[in-house]
Amino acid sequence: MPARSGALREGEPVLLLDRRRRRYLIVLRPGGASDLRGGKVLHDDLLGQEEGRVVRSSRGERLLVVRPTLAEFVLEMPRGAQVIYPKDLGAILIAADIFPGARVLEAGTGSGALTMAVLRAVGPSGRVVSYEVREEFARIAERNIRRFLGDTDALVLRRHDIYDGVRPEDVPLDRVLLDVPEPWRVVPHAAAALPPGGIVLAYLPTVPQAVQTVETLRTSGAFALIETTEVLMRPWNVEGRSVRPAHRMVAHTGFLVSARRVQPQAVELPAPAAEDAAETEGDPDAPTA
Repeated sequence: MPARSGALREGEPVLLLDRRRRRYLIVLRPGGASDLRGGKVLHDDLLGQEEGRVVRSSRGERLLVVRPTLAEFVLEMPRGAQVIYPKDLGAILIAADIFPGARVLEAGTGSGALTMAVLRAVGPSGRVVSYEVREEFARIAERNIRRFLGDTDALVLRRHDIYDGVRPEDVPLDRVLLDVPEPWRVVPHAAAALPPGGIVLAYLPTVPQAVQTVETLRTSGAFALIETTEVLMRPWNVEGRSVRPAHRMVAHTGFLVSARRVQPQAVELPAPAAEDAAETEGDPDAPTA
């Protein structure tokens, strides 16, 4: 895995920010140069330097140099498919309870955003198998993952259609994560691959997709504790006494539908009504997690 501290090295992704906070993601190469809006930046001026410093472009523009966080890299990296936004990546890791050492199946790989988040969560003792059917997406994702995380034995990338089932060599599994158009078609495969207590989670852009996925999970007899959530994020501007929400926010991007694998005789618990949930949240005597 590439270094995340110390001097900047060849092959590392680096983020440059100008005075308007415009972001430029570059990969350092000896003798290389990047043409930005504010002029040209020579890579040799950055190699061997510490991040957090300011570099000047050929036009005198001052740019802050830092290593990108995973969230920053995801937003700026090359894309084949639309990425899952950072606000949803964090929620997925918690909702699916991704833990160090977990064995996770992901379909599809897309541009690799979720793959990288899950790989960091499972750690070197875990395993992530990612299915992608589109060759061009798989190539872009593989480059993105290697550029940010380097080579890792914890990742297996396969050109395979999850609708055809889970490959026998990829079980046992602890978690199944789905970013595919029709995740309800995967419910029987997830039920067969997951042990009792395992979690399946689907990321879905539209209401009809969420409804059909929930109904399929509910009628399968194999899953319970079905939950559907949406994550909204509103930034705030804090400058002296001027404290206000930003004019723009990251609102709907997708629904997260998760469910727990249970024994066939288990009965789905009814979802609490909205007013009951609100009363519970306001009750100081209510049990907490």
